[in-house]
Amino acid sequence: MRRLIRNAEIVTMNKEEEVFVGDLLIEDGRIAEIAPRIDTHADQVMDATGKTMIPGFVQTHIHLCQTLFRGQADDLELLDWLRKRVLPLEAAHDEDSLYYSAMLGIGELIAGGTTSIVDMETVHHTEAAFRAMAESGIRALSGKVMMDHGEGVPPALMEDTATSIQKSVQLLEKWHNYDNGRLRYAFCPRFVVSCTEELLIQVRDLAEKYDVMIHTHASENKGEIELVEKERGMRNVLYLDKIGLASPRLILAHCVWLNDAERQVIRERGVKVSHCPGSNLKLASGYAEIPQLHACDAKVSLGADGAACNNNLDMFQEMRLAALIQKPLHGPTSMPAREVFRMATLGGAEAMGMADEIGSLEVGKKADLAILNLNSFHSSPYVGVDPISRLVYSAKSSDVETTIIDGKVVMDKKVMKTMDKDKVIRESNRAIRRLLDRTAKEDALGTHA
Repeated sequence: MRRLIRNAEIVTMNKEEEVFVGDLLIEDGRIAEIAPRIDTHADQVMDATGKTMIPGFVQTHIHLCQTLFRGQADDLELLDWLRKRVLPLEAAHDEDSLYYSAMLGIGELIAGGTTSIVDMETVHHTEAAFRAMAESGIRALSGKVMMDHGEGVPPALMEDTATSIQKSVQLLEKWHNYDNGRLRYAFCPRFVVSCTEELLIQVRDLAEKYDVMIHTHASENKGEIELVEKERGMRNVLYLDKIGLASPRLILAHCVWLNDAERQVIRERGVKVSHCPGSNLKLASGYAEIPQLHACDAKVSLGADGAACNNNLDMFQEMRLAALIQKPLHGPTSMPAREVFRMATLGGAEAMGMADEIGSLEVGKKADLAILNLNSFHSSPYVGVDPISRLVYSAKSSDVETTIIDGKVVMDKKVMKTMDKDKVIRESNRAIRRLLDRTAKEDALGTHA
């Protein structure tokens, strides 16, 4: 199908960061032409007069398995949040609940203009999440979480090393490069605290063998770092480097508490960092020193984390927070809007290893984009305003009207095209009720830990 979008304000994010009013032609899922005016035949013409078109957001740290837990673990510190609420709820998941948790999260992401994610699932039923990703049209790099070590882990989530590896490889061989690469697999050891060294070393070798990414957490919380130092004799990033995991394949979520030696490892090894300001603030973990990471040429992108700790998956909020939280300490010019918007688009594409395919609106790239209506009280006036600054500081997820992934319209005029919104919300409420009943019974029997 040839789809022509006419007369939009196009925020390209090409090398020149051009913004102009014009047309964009989609053919066979890719951008065929961008110009002030395109005169050609098209199977469908979409009028975007007065609207703003942007590259689809790329969120590099998401937990779709936790969308059902929104509001269930508020006002707790990370390790308590994890051990007392989130891990028991993850252990209670069944195939149906995980499917609707993923669908609920994907619906929110698409509605807010996010077209690509780096996702980490839970230990079991990951197939259901991949099924949701396949049906919904989202672009994703995802994998089952891996856990073979640690205290306070529900028995249902504790794996032996061989089983964790076996199940991960089975999922990889089935889902990696599904739908012409729209879905890809990543190995997802949860974090050093929950993984043996044997598991991490096998992940390192398998990621190289299959040429896939590794997605994990690191240095989110001081208590976590103390545990890693106690068990492994050094800080997170230094330990990951010691065992050969620090490489361009590695995406590290959070990196709130880094020292100079760890920043040097990140720069020298080409490790990718996913900054999650909303989650880090809510859990009182702190906030990553992004200006220092940028100063050493680290690759930094943005993610909302999970709905259990945020409590939303809104890239507009993450952009605004990412820009604002650095300014009191580093000054008003420390995180300019254009830098933040790049983190939300091209930065995420780089983290996924797809900068030549997504992250900007350029001829030949995949047609992943969102169209916004910014003709609102909160985003006006616009005369003389930098369009990218307007997107970072004024726009909201509710401004997104249309989302296109791989050239396919997955939301149009705020109507979801790949899922039944009412059914997803209805079934999500049924599912969380079931999980809460299960965890209450486990609490009564004392069998969580």
